[in-house]
Amino acid sequence: MISVSTDKSKLDIPFIHNFLKDIYWAAPRTIEEVEICIENSFCFGIYFDNKQIGFARVITDYVVFAYLMDVFIDEKHRGNGYSSMLIEAMMNEPELKQIKIWRLATTDAHFLYRKFGFNSLAHPEKLMEKVIL
Repeated sequence: MISVSTDKSKLDIPFIHNFLKDIYWAAPRTIEEVEICIENSFCFGIYFDNKQIGFARVITDYVVFAYLMDVFIDEKHRGNGYSSMLIEAMMNEPELKQIKIWRLATTDAHFLYRKFGFNSLAHPEKLMEKVIL
């Protein structure tokens, strides 16, 4: 049975860290940094028979803006529509319903996010960033 939960106490932090430590967008995040990220985000875990198989988090002010981050499904469970279930749960979460602007960055999952109304930026020239490595 598949379930999605926002209960942070259910999150398997070593599982999340183990996935993120090697992935292109999060490496080399330490487990302490993963814990801080979780503490300061609205988090979603997806579970197969009560074992965590995926994760996503939202950074938000709950009204104007939300940034979707660290979305993943464990490789052994891909291809079953679980990513879509996870994103759908996020988009339907009552606490996030007022948000007017959602953003995310992806290199290879545009097809997934387009199903939920995400598009390329209308005015990318307006955005700026500061990256500290």
